[in-house]
Amino acid sequence: MEKQLEEKNTEMGNVITRTEEFIQKNQKIIIGVAVAILLVALAIFGYYKWYKQPREARASAELFAAEQYFLSGEYQKALEGDDTHRGLLSVIDSYGSTKAGNLAKYYAGIANLQLGNYAEADKWLGKYKGNDLFTKAIAVMGQADALMEQGKTADAAKKYVDAAKAGDNAVTAPAALFKAGVAYIMLGDNKKAADCLKQIRTKYPESTEAQSPDTDKMLAVAEAAM
Repeated sequence: MEKQLEEKNTEMGNVITRTEEFIQKNQKIIIGVAVAILLVALAIFGYYKWYKQPREARASAELFAAEQYFLSGEYQKALEGDDTHRGLLSVIDSYGSTKAGNLAKYYAGIANLQLGNYAEADKWLGKYKGNDLFTKAIAVMGQADALMEQGKTADAAKKYVDAAKAGDNAVTAPAALFKAGVAYIMLGDNKKAADCLKQIRTKYPESTEAQSPDTDKMLAVAEAAM
């Protein structure tokens, strides 16, 4: 037993010795790596502290007026701004990578949809990176609406299904599934239409769409044509 302990201690001592020798031989490299890591950490801290955070604050301030125009239904003014304030497109151009710039893309998409600029609506809503179930789903559904208005019914139907998946909640999902069902009926794909409309009943029974007679009518149309 004592011999085994002695051998282990000797082995550990050899490991420590080799480690010390390695450190001594590579001291400059080790110090250089440590300094490089420190400099990178300081650079990241400085970027967030003195560039990203102030930029986010400026972007939010610039967005405020355009956001108010949007909320009041003045969509063209929201997009273009006025003599005093930036519009959404200007905010996107200058601050597109910020959180406020991302939100401006959402507003720009919805504003263009309301104005009938469907290609622009599809473009900006596609660029929006939604972080919550509601705005993300509404953005995708807005893209589908824009496609429908352009006569791209097949693409719109798929996009409505995507919108239902993007926001798995009892508000946006059943609305998207209903629109998908209607689009598939228009395409003559009644099986997919029926599947979408049935999902409203099974997954979201308390939703407005599940209790609407319009859903019954559309489902009856789809099933009759199958």
